[in-house]
Amino acid sequence: MKKLLFAFIIFLNCSTFCFAQKIDRSKFIKDSLDFYINRALTNWRIPGAAVCIVKDNKIVWMKGYGIKELGQAAKVDINTLFMIGSNTKAFTATSLAILQSQNKLSLDDKVTRYLPKFKLDDAPAGQMATIKDLLCHRLGFQTFQGDFTFYNTNLTREQVIQKLGEEKAAYPFRTKWGYTNAAFLTAGQIIPVVTGKPWEDFVKENIFAPLGMINTLALSADMPKSLDRTVPHTLIDGRLSPIPFCQIDALAPAGAISSSANDLSKWVLALLNDGKVGARQVIPLAAINATREPQDIVGSVSHLNGEEGYELYGLGWFLQDYAGHHLVMHDGGVNGYLSSVTLVPKEHLGIIILTNTDQNDLFEALRWEIMDAYFKMPFRNYSDTYLANFKTNLETMDAIDKKVRDTVAMNRPPALPITAYTGKYINALYGNMDVTQGEGNNLEMRFEHHTRMYALLKPLGGNRFAVTFSDPTLGKSVFPFHVQNGVVTGVVVKVADFVERDPYEFRKVK
Repeated sequence: MKKLLFAFIIFLNCSTFCFAQKIDRSKFIKDSLDFYINRALTNWRIPGAAVCIVKDNKIVWMKGYGIKELGQAAKVDINTLFMIGSNTKAFTATSLAILQSQNKLSLDDKVTRYLPKFKLDDAPAGQMATIKDLLCHRLGFQTFQGDFTFYNTNLTREQVIQKLGEEKAAYPFRTKWGYTNAAFLTAGQIIPVVTGKPWEDFVKENIFAPLGMINTLALSADMPKSLDRTVPHTLIDGRLSPIPFCQIDALAPAGAISSSANDLSKWVLALLNDGKVGARQVIPLAAINATREPQDIVGSVSHLNGEEGYELYGLGWFLQDYAGHHLVMHDGGVNGYLSSVTLVPKEHLGIIILTNTDQNDLFEALRWEIMDAYFKMPFRNYSDTYLANFKTNLETMDAIDKKVRDTVAMNRPPALPITAYTGKYINALYGNMDVTQGEGNNLEMRFEHHTRMYALLKPLGGNRFAVTFSDPTLGKSVFPFHVQNGVVTGVVVKVADFVERDPYEFRKVK
């Protein structure tokens, strides 16, 4: 019986493989995509999503899936808003390229021509930096460097730019690519200098309105007020939960836009049609071409089909080669949302994927599945492959978290009286942070610029504390306090890599 069962399983696997190899891929979109997405949403625990495919100047697929918020009945439709995160960057880069096409500026102009107070820690670099440098991430900063200070805080745009100038770059100017959100904010702040209108008004009047993107919002502050919008979700102790909207309008040109599948279809259709809507030229072709010109090397890319390729960066777009096709693409991620927008210009193919949880890789897997179908490549079930890797990573993180929880449960006392750790701390870039005593030997941290967030610290023994942030996007961590001669001198603060990869050293000043 076991041998028969084994033989049947082998036959089934071989049949599935042969079917995957011989299937007419042209029918995947029409016959299988709906089932594929619904199954994937269940497996990934994604509350809601919206997917749009445009091909040859037509919408061939556009649909909302699931619900706007866990526990609520309202369903996602094609007009439901999602925050699109860094897919905002292409709008900002295109806006500045439009101004270049109107001869109101040059992307090669120095930043200081428009923002005289702009500077970098490397003074000559600050004087040489151009608009183009801002839009292609080549100022010398490491990816996400400084974002804990800038992201979801009470800083103004002007304060973010000022602090960017105080930050010590990880690399020499223009030597390495490093994703820098504050640089895109800086670029966006050039727009009001040139036009007299803030970034949000310019992008509405010159892109949203002419394309008919009537529901799209430029600022994150407007998202909670919308009637047809999703709610962000993330995993909290293994449970998918709604979370508050992030407020990132101080970085708006880098990631604050909220949009729908329907509105974004108009954006993608125009970009794939040389900027035209019908016979009307809405976006200058020169502006589109400027954003797609390679500026910097990001690195190599290994695809799941075994291909090795390149990844470059234009202005607000990643550029890749895949299966003989040139891709123009970007992902977007903010608290509770992940999205992707992909263009294959020569194939006149565009793919939009929006999700309302920041704990999924379907937004990435699905685009490859759709592209493979159009490129007549074998079916690979990317969703399941990505999901297996995702679950493995979750299990690893859960095991680490369990060890920390188990250590906390042992009630090991800190090395010093709990009051020795309390007081005021400072980081040169971030600013002030206060540590106060909570219950028993617990501590609480409150940060000057994160007024709606605090961190709870529980002793692990010695001078180490297990940390849980009230904002789950910032993750969980272990903070070690520095002690010299029995006196606390500082603490190392680390947030989730989703926000910033490097730790912050806070010095105790009182």
